[in-house]
Amino acid sequence: MSDLVLGLDTFGDVPVDDTGAPLTHAGAIRQIVDEAVLADDVGVDVLAIGEHHRPEWAVSTPETVLAGIATRTRRIRLSSGVTVLSSDDPVRVFQRFATVDALSGGRAEVILGRGSSTESFPLFGYDLGDYDVLFEEKLDLFVRLLKEEPVTWKGTVRAPLDHAEVFPRTESGRLTTWVGVGGSPQSVIRTARHGLSLMLAIIGGSSERFVPYVDLYHRATAEFGTPARPVGMHSPGFVADTDEEAREIYWQPYRQIRDRIGALRGWPPLRRVEYETEIAHGSLYVGSPETVARKIAAAVRGLGVGRFDLLYTAGALPVSARLRAVELYGTKVVPLVRDMLAD
Repeated sequence: MSDLVLGLDTFGDVPVDDTGAPLTHAGAIRQIVDEAVLADDVGVDVLAIGEHHRPEWAVSTPETVLAGIATRTRRIRLSSGVTVLSSDDPVRVFQRFATVDALSGGRAEVILGRGSSTESFPLFGYDLGDYDVLFEEKLDLFVRLLKEEPVTWKGTVRAPLDHAEVFPRTESGRLTTWVGVGGSPQSVIRTARHGLSLMLAIIGGSSERFVPYVDLYHRATAEFGTPARPVGMHSPGFVADTDEEAREIYWQPYRQIRDRIGALRGWPPLRRVEYETEIAHGSLYVGSPETVARKIAAAVRGLGVGRFDLLYTAGALPVSARLRAVELYGTKVVPLVRDMLAD
């Protein structure tokens, strides 16, 4: 699979320094830029940055951080992961990512999502009761904007457009666009109907559970007559020099962030045995480069996806460990996966 894309994801988690003190939000954002530069140097294909509006995460505007990264990197693709389109304006989202595309020489991508964390809705004055219609209508408008032609559009969630032209336009004429999906068949079908790429967020359980979603996407694109674009997957994990080191470094920060979010969603506290089981049989890609590479290769082969992004940050991980994880992913995991999947 010579065209396989192997990337890294972050939500902008606030790390700690060597003394255990947390960085400021500003320091955490600068740290992401440093890690992106390293990822570019060591051969990672893409870096995706998520949008959140909570104190645990420093990034609320991924495209702003990506614009900074664009000026300091040469080849790595730059993506959101995800942009919460429902609580944003499609025109402004397109303009901002087209600007990143210009700054990066055509390396920008956007992954659109409805938002599993909903803090942005009240923050920007949206009613959660309109959760579905907000995304449906705004995605429809965004797809029309991708044609980079005058747009006439009317809906219920924003002002209509009448033969409106939107600038800047991209040099390639098409902004690479994905839709992030967490497991809803309706979302898979909608993505296929719009002819967009599908990014599966697989954060627990066996990745094989998502084979029907990949099959559904391909069947739906065939029925709609839309392009069968790449399918990708995103899962959390962490790379260190040994399996034991990776598990120990990752355990407490991962448990703390997972329990903090889980408390809002009614999840019980995470136990160590569940953590170890998820590493062994589920969707936590934690271990040495060899261990992580074998698990990625198996998931890519099993689902038939063309892209794998590792969410390499979780909670208050040490800065030094994060940098080492990026280095190991690019220098060892990426080439190992390619060798394992070589035709």
